[in-house]
Amino acid sequence: MIPATPGSGRSKLPRTVVIVGLVSLLNDFASEMVVPLIPLLLATALAAGPVALGLIEGVADTVSNLLKLWAGRHSDLYGRRRKPYVVFGYLLSNLARPFIGISGSWLTVLSIRVTDRIGKGVRTAPRDALISDAIDDGIAGRAYGFTRALDHAGAVLGALAAAAIVYWGNARLDVVIALSAIPGLLAVGLFAFGIRETPRPVVLPAERAPLRWTRLSPVSRRYLLVLAFFTLGKIPETFLLLRGHELGMPVVELLLLWAAMHVVKAAIAEQAGSHTDRVGRRPLILTGWMVYAVTLFALAFVTQPLMLWAWSLALGFYFGLTEGAERALVRDLAAPVERGTAFGWFHMLVGTAAIPAGLLLGGLWSLYGVKIAFLVSSGLACLATIGFWQWLGIKPVK
Repeated sequence: MIPATPGSGRSKLPRTVVIVGLVSLLNDFASEMVVPLIPLLLATALAAGPVALGLIEGVADTVSNLLKLWAGRHSDLYGRRRKPYVVFGYLLSNLARPFIGISGSWLTVLSIRVTDRIGKGVRTAPRDALISDAIDDGIAGRAYGFTRALDHAGAVLGALAAAAIVYWGNARLDVVIALSAIPGLLAVGLFAFGIRETPRPVVLPAERAPLRWTRLSPVSRRYLLVLAFFTLGKIPETFLLLRGHELGMPVVELLLLWAAMHVVKAAIAEQAGSHTDRVGRRPLILTGWMVYAVTLFALAFVTQPLMLWAWSLALGFYFGLTEGAERALVRDLAAPVERGTAFGWFHMLVGTAAIPAGLLLGGLWSLYGVKIAFLVSSGLACLATIGFWQWLGIKPVK
């Protein structure tokens, strides 16, 4: 049983959290000028379908999340600074991503996407641990909710910018993708020059963060296993755009749909995270996971663009409810000297499940149709929700 710490009201968030949030905004501005266009690029210029999309997203996410364990652990050892890992990761992603626009095959898209996600893998666990180091107990949900809210706000700006360029200026996807380098490099500069990391004590060999799975606490292992199983039922969000393309939605409308999803995420992420500081992580995670399972069930029967709009916004509601809470729970379960490693395990296990999840949905979609694909994913999400409810008892905040 893991008690949560009472929140500290509306106290000011530390500078590090604010800067990380702004960097996330700029980086997602860049990323979301590109990511929503990948399924359209595959389906049109490169003549590839849902299996290729599932493979690309699954492999890219798996490589990324395997690296998160390594990067998180190494940022813990010997009192190392976390900032260099984060700067390198942002720089690599934002140098590689614009080349997707000139890809000649889906294999080239795969290689560039993997390079992009290597950057994400190197930076994510150290960045989450950097936030954890900078905050006091009792505001973890709010801090992670705040950074997720700005991350999604950047996604809104990126999708709207891409839609505006396509609508008013240039229908060539490669030009839109190339322009994503501008906010991406601004994000790198802001983190490099805006973050002042406080040196941490040198960690003695006997105190180093445990890497072996068995060294994690039983409740940590249960949480991570259930979360990994839940990921098996999660769909890459780009599949919604592929479904919209199949329903005949134009590129601009798909980009607006993508932006609207992130508006919902951004609108509730910080408030939902703050709420978990007061009442605990369990209620919102359970609620969010149930919303997700119901939404996937409904998506199986979507046949009109308006229905896709409605259920995509419901999916955004799930993300807003759970993302801050899931990360804050990792901090609750980790000792200060092993936070980087704990976030590494968190992201690595989620990512390990990403490739079978993407391939399962893409394969079922190609062989049996979209209805079966979404129904199977919904069933897996239901089972994971029941597992979380049964296995993970977390005391509410008092």
